[in-house]
Amino acid sequence: METTEKDILRGGQFLVKETKCEDVFTPEDFTEEQLMMKEAVTEFVDREVWPHKDRFEKKDYALTEEVMRKAGELGFLGIAVPEKYDGLGMGFVSTMLVCDYISGATGSVGTAFGAHTGIGTMPITLYGTEEQKQKYVPKLATGEWFGAYCLTEPGAGSDANSGKTKAVLSSDGKTYSITGQKMWISNAGFCNVFIVFARIENDKNITGFIVENNPSNGITMGEEEHKLGIHSSSTRQVFFNDTVVPAENMLSERGNGFKIAMNALNVGRIKLAAACLDAQRRVITSGVNYASERIQFKTPIVQFGAIRKKLADMATNCYVGESASYRAAKNIEDRITLREAAGNSHQEAELKGVEEYAIECSILKVAVSEDVQNCTDEGIQIYGGMGFSADTPMESAWRDARISRIYEGTNEINRMLCVGMLVKKAMKGHVDLLAPAMAVADELTGIPSFDTPDYSAALSEEKAILAKLKKVFLMVAGSAVQKFGLQLEEHQQLLLAASDILIEIYMVESAILRTEKNIKRTSESEQAPQIAMTQLYLFNAVEDITSKAKEAIASFAEGDEQRMMLMGLKRFTKYQNMPNVVALRNTIADKITTENKYCF
Repeated sequence: METTEKDILRGGQFLVKETKCEDVFTPEDFTEEQLMMKEAVTEFVDREVWPHKDRFEKKDYALTEEVMRKAGELGFLGIAVPEKYDGLGMGFVSTMLVCDYISGATGSVGTAFGAHTGIGTMPITLYGTEEQKQKYVPKLATGEWFGAYCLTEPGAGSDANSGKTKAVLSSDGKTYSITGQKMWISNAGFCNVFIVFARIENDKNITGFIVENNPSNGITMGEEEHKLGIHSSSTRQVFFNDTVVPAENMLSERGNGFKIAMNALNVGRIKLAAACLDAQRRVITSGVNYASERIQFKTPIVQFGAIRKKLADMATNCYVGESASYRAAKNIEDRITLREAAGNSHQEAELKGVEEYAIECSILKVAVSEDVQNCTDEGIQIYGGMGFSADTPMESAWRDARISRIYEGTNEINRMLCVGMLVKKAMKGHVDLLAPAMAVADELTGIPSFDTPDYSAALSEEKAILAKLKKVFLMVAGSAVQKFGLQLEEHQQLLLAASDILIEIYMVESAILRTEKNIKRTSESEQAPQIAMTQLYLFNAVEDITSKAKEAIASFAEGDEQRMMLMGLKRFTKYQNMPNVVALRNTIADKITTENKYCF
């Protein structure tokens, strides 16, 4: 079936338009080719990475490089690269899949892989001239060369466009001389080529350059950084001192660097979400294995409710993260296909496809990076004292997880971005927020319906609650925008509260749609654990949304307006039939314990 423009929701429209479960992609929709790829990557990691976990913890940078080279030989570094540049030319979902399963055993390999394929190679593939692509991309796609990305500076972190690194054009116009200091550069220790961002004269925006790593050309490195986690990911400062770069190595055009950096980060964000998934699966599997074997009070601890609660919560978050990540990945892939069919070049199609879903990319980055942190934290707790020991895998998983909330834009920046981008899209008319927000405002003053709806169909009450949660966001964000207009960006704490509501809506909707689609394919009884995870996630999301909405309403509304909104909040978060939360967790825990692994 051909996908048409009208079938695919635009980025952010999930909030105001209903999505049918038939229209979302789920992990159960992987093709034969994708399943084979998943198997190949898992086998590679289980052979080359997992058995050497202790070596990665001891800062064996050479091992990371060796694993990356082998990944290149197997084609894993070139999944997203078009075939004409020696890549595999696979779609966006397949690139997510490889990123997901290659990153789960250690964050060191996950970071090296992400930095190389994402921000190291992709800017050249998407912004490079034909000559630049012919020269660099085949070497990067096959792992003959490795890439790194030099954006951050001591004074330019979240404010990426404020970098001080300078690029000065020579008098004959043939070369640029680059001088400046970059920090936190992943893969710096073994890379052959850098994407470097520098400012020409007093330009408002930075410019991107492709710079080969040649120490005799004014390039020096700091020592390897001592880090909390990702111990075998090479991270160094890089100093450029009158480094001469041919003028034809400018990436895209002058002043376009900030745009390149932001678009590379959009892709980086959704890939980072993918990179946090298999770590959760492995932690859950290790946790349930340990809990089944550990006997206390003459009972395997996996039978205790306190441990079952942890396993159920961990599995639920992982299931929801998968649902949302692959849903968005397929939206991006479909948008790319549409644009190519309309005559866009591969470069243009991919750039615009990802840019369209920048809101979803930020949502996923925040949600899944926080889930992996909670998952590894509970993993330590299940192991008890042994979890705190470096002899078990939980301690390093916890340390590796911590960076994911910081890089590719901190979670605070991404929280503010997703609401900010949504408001901008509404202003441009790409997402109609105004009419639905007005309708919710009218509903607040209207008389509520006292009919008892029929919720006999599977997930029907969950879908009704989801529709009401969207009203909570429209009520809170609509009033805030009305009150502050474009100055809303200055009210960061309100933005953070609104973004948490938005994030939970996207995540819970993704879970509901995945489960509903699979009920239609199989049966309610076969999907019982998945239904339980969906209901459990929704229950927690309602609690979270209620608390964040209350905080926002209390902070910007007063008097009658405040009272009316709080009444509306109560109405929009009310269950007809509360789920039995403990029973839900037990259903999930039973399934994982029986299978002795994360099995969804």
